[in-house]
Amino acid sequence: MSQIQHPDSSLMGLIRRYVSASLLLIIATVLALIFANLPATRDLYAWLWQQPVSLSIGSFNVFSHGGHPLTLMDFINDFLMFFFFLSVGLEIKREVLCGELSSRQKALLPVIGACGGMLMPVIVFFCICLGHPLMERGCAIPMATDIAFSLGVLSMFGKRVPLGLKIFLAALAVADDLGGIIVIALFYSQGLAWPYLIGAAVVIAILLIGNKRNVRLKQFYMFLGLILWYMVLNSGIHATIAGVALAFCVPANLTRGTRYYMEYIREFLKEYPDIEFTEADRNKAMVVSKDDIQVLRRIEKASDYLISPLQDIEDYLAIPVNRVIIPLFAFANAGVNFTGMSIGSLFHGVALGVFLGLLVGKFTGVLSFSWISIKLGWCQMPEGGNWRSFASVCMICGIGFTVSMFIAALSYPTHLGSEGTDMLNEAKLGILCGTLASALLGSLMLNYTLPKLPKKE
Repeated sequence: MSQIQHPDSSLMGLIRRYVSASLLLIIATVLALIFANLPATRDLYAWLWQQPVSLSIGSFNVFSHGGHPLTLMDFINDFLMFFFFLSVGLEIKREVLCGELSSRQKALLPVIGACGGMLMPVIVFFCICLGHPLMERGCAIPMATDIAFSLGVLSMFGKRVPLGLKIFLAALAVADDLGGIIVIALFYSQGLAWPYLIGAAVVIAILLIGNKRNVRLKQFYMFLGLILWYMVLNSGIHATIAGVALAFCVPANLTRGTRYYMEYIREFLKEYPDIEFTEADRNKAMVVSKDDIQVLRRIEKASDYLISPLQDIEDYLAIPVNRVIIPLFAFANAGVNFTGMSIGSLFHGVALGVFLGLLVGKFTGVLSFSWISIKLGWCQMPEGGNWRSFASVCMICGIGFTVSMFIAALSYPTHLGSEGTDMLNEAKLGILCGTLASALLGSLMLNYTLPKLPKKE
């Protein structure tokens, strides 16, 4: 069995996809801040996310946790973000199998950089919030680099950015997402419910058997994936981990190889009648015979087999995830209520820890770990880059949003009371300010360090 890589399955395809999503993220964030602070909409905005969501079959509610219906906020963060993490998991698996993380030489620098970019923000946060157990719950918040925002900023400089630096940032963000997933799985699970956990294990076993037996139906994996989501939701492990588990069960290979299906298609194309069309016939429909329909059906089926289930599902998820789910998540979670806050709110506690974790921790972590690995001869500077432009890209790594907001909501859940709510608002403030500062500084550094394009005469 062989793997197939679609022409747009490279990290450059990933870059193009996320760049288009970054503008929607910005719009959703701005709208969230407006709605959360305007006197006319502030209460409505807060009320909206607490409304229950249900999909009932008799007395059984699919969208329930511990016997209680999910709120709209829970529905977005626990259910819709399942598809986001499924998409992330598929990207990670593809890059590990046949992309920029598929070999030691390709993966080492972004993985080492990502490790430094996760470790240093935690250290910075702990130094600021040490001694306050409730604050310390948020130490993982500044670990994440937002792939859409960071690639969006880099894209503003167009052809001035060497391809090697673009690939480095995209690969680092993918590795960074994997680190965030591991952190969520290990440190944000609580009160494990073993019957549901065993049920989840059974579903995963069925998915793996399907993979082994070359089951290629997307419906098979998505249906069982939704069952897996429900089991994980009620098991005590965060529900979005089900998306990653499902991604690693989806086949990434072709059953007979690319050449087999290409030759199969060519053979059937020979059977299709060679018809001469006049210019007047260009827009006219042709009545197809039953035999020709059968030929076309076989060509269509063979064409489906040329795309692995992994890439097929990833492609289907791209538009709803990037253009609907992530902006909706941003609109629901980025609404920081500034009531009772002042400029000084950013300079203490959780807000300061997150702010400096992103701005200082991410930059120093990625740059120092990468510098050491390059100086020791383990890795090479990305092609076309130098230390000044590389440092500018490291500054952009401090742009944290989607996963940072997600971890913030897990760190300070509603059951912690008013103090937890205040800390969640402070964490969001730190994320927004740290992201904005990293984007601005990174942009200024890139503009200064990147080569200028020759002027057109």
